[in-house]
Amino acid sequence: MAGSDENYPGVIGPGNVQGVLRGGVGKFPVATGTNRRALSNINRNIIGGPPYPCAVNKRGLSEKFAAQLANKQQQQYKPEEIKKPVLSEPISREPEDCNIIDVEDYKSSNDFAVPMYVQHTEAMLEEIDRMDEVEMEDVEEEPIMDIDGCDKKNPLAVVEYVDDLYNFYKKAEISGFVAPNYMEQQFDINERMRGILIDWLIEVHYKFELMEETLYLTVNLIDRFLAVQPVARKKLQLVGVTAMLLACKYEEVSVPVVEDLILISDKAYSRKEVLDMEKLMVNTLQFNLSVPTPYVFMRRFLKASQCDTKLELLSFFIVELCLVEYDMLKFPPSLLAAAAIYTAQCTLSGTKQWSKTNEYYTSYSEEQLRECSRLMVNFHRNSGTGKLTGVHRKYSTSKFGYAVKNEPANFLLEAKF
Repeated sequence: MAGSDENYPGVIGPGNVQGVLRGGVGKFPVATGTNRRALSNINRNIIGGPPYPCAVNKRGLSEKFAAQLANKQQQQYKPEEIKKPVLSEPISREPEDCNIIDVEDYKSSNDFAVPMYVQHTEAMLEEIDRMDEVEMEDVEEEPIMDIDGCDKKNPLAVVEYVDDLYNFYKKAEISGFVAPNYMEQQFDINERMRGILIDWLIEVHYKFELMEETLYLTVNLIDRFLAVQPVARKKLQLVGVTAMLLACKYEEVSVPVVEDLILISDKAYSRKEVLDMEKLMVNTLQFNLSVPTPYVFMRRFLKASQCDTKLELLSFFIVELCLVEYDMLKFPPSLLAAAAIYTAQCTLSGTKQWSKTNEYYTSYSEEQLRECSRLMVNFHRNSGTGKLTGVHRKYSTSKFGYAVKNEPANFLLEAKF
């Protein structure tokens, strides 16, 4: 409801247009001087209370203005019905001396409420302040940690170009990527046989106490070879043994001799057959054995997650379960590594965990990992059942921290994203 300045003469006085709100928002002028008369002193019955502080024309009110006020009193207008009078004399534009008082002081020194538009202005300013505080809270984001700061004096950490190195790995992983449906080209083997072979090789790898990266390279060589070379069923185990021999030569310091691999295969193949398969494999792969595997990314991503031993072992348990599964070939190695760590973090914490630091160094958001992570949870749930339990038995030992005893993150299967 719009109110006239006759109701609130101290706010907008007819004799001082320049002085209104001159002191800034929330303040207004009060006129001084002995020759000035307050509007309420002319006729207090109009307002019904003590005079408001006001600023009027230096020349005083005109007779026409006084007559209008008297006429309004006789008609007994309500305060909200009183309209702004028209002055017969021109408004003075001369600067006036006035005191600036604060709204809070004005509230305490008068019995009347602050004019409505002043209250609205104060409320608006308070709301703006609250909005600014909320926006500042929204702007504050989780900081990204420098995971290489502590290794600046370690020459093996190659801090100067480690980011460039992993950017190259992300591009190069395509070269080691195989078609997820390559088994359709094989006439005598299928994905189930591949799973049996890799599950057996995981046990062989564990028995020989080989390095972790050897296992991942072995699986990669098998898939890349089978994707381009048809193999008979009776030669599949020979492919697996030969792939492990090549991976050992590439990764290990002490390489198992051919006779050991023949013995572990229950002497199903001769030495000549192993060496002939080795020649065929390296020529088929064009001697390209240096490809990034999930293990390469696991080391970097685990460092970004500031992991402890428990999280590390659980992450490797989950990603090794994926090595056996043919369906996981559709995911690139870097995504498998990131999803395994994400799933392990969720498993240990009981809630979804993926920090800005994880997202920055893996280049994968939580949304991009959901599909892969849900499959991993199912593998975790079923790891102890069926015939392919090599990974489950391996991580049931004290050496691997009894990682299988952790309850799967079933809430990831039920959560609605």
